[in-house]
Amino acid sequence: MRYDYVDFHTHLDLYPDLVQAIATCERKRVATLAVTTTPKAFERNVELSKSSDFVRIGLGLHPQLVADRHSEIDLFESLLTQTRYVGEIGLDRGPAHYRSFDLQSLVLSKILQACAKQGHKILSLHSVRATKPVLDMLDEHLPPDRGGVVLHWFTGSKADVRRAVDRGCYFSLNEKMLASPTGVRVLHEIPINRVLTETDGPFLVRGDKPIEPGDVSYTVELIASSVGLPSERVRLQILSNLQKLLQND
Repeated sequence: MRYDYVDFHTHLDLYPDLVQAIATCERKRVATLAVTTTPKAFERNVELSKSSDFVRIGLGLHPQLVADRHSEIDLFESLLTQTRYVGEIGLDRGPAHYRSFDLQSLVLSKILQACAKQGHKILSLHSVRATKPVLDMLDEHLPPDRGGVVLHWFTGSKADVRRAVDRGCYFSLNEKMLASPTGVRVLHEIPINRVLTETDGPFLVRGDKPIEPGDVSYTVELIASSVGLPSERVRLQILSNLQKLLQND
């Protein structure tokens, strides 16, 4: 299947109409990872996308929901055999979620261990104010040859970026990330062959409404301008990066 773009982190089921959101990705020919925030949302997403050539569903347990949904870890583990893709998962040490950080860490360790046991998974990871703990847990629980890792909206230090690159991680970038000095700095530290694009829709807003599913062309242009390459070359590089990620794991 020929793709035109990559949206490797979006929440299609949080748009008003999931079927329409899937159809938009089809129309735009965007290779899409539709992450979920709870295991209970996974099966409906799979059912509605089963005929799609472009949309794949990630099994998720979002760190911001762990305080209320941690009991769903058993359901998560029972569903894991049904998918190659895992997300959104991770850690969030922001002020609103700091109190659940130990519980988040316990849940993430179980997820990573289950992924390592099964192997051949590709993970989309959240790491707000928790880049070092996320990388530490990856090193402890998920050997690089047991799964592929994509760091979503990553804002770690230069040392964190280098550490992630050295263990084989990819990075998914969006236009809001690249509107900040931190995001641009991170982009300059990532090898171009580890870059993917994302929308993080519908949370990313353009103007006064959520970004459309799969609308990553502006992000491609921002990356190209920042690294001094033609947009078409960057677009093709991102497609190649996705293919390598899928093949190498």
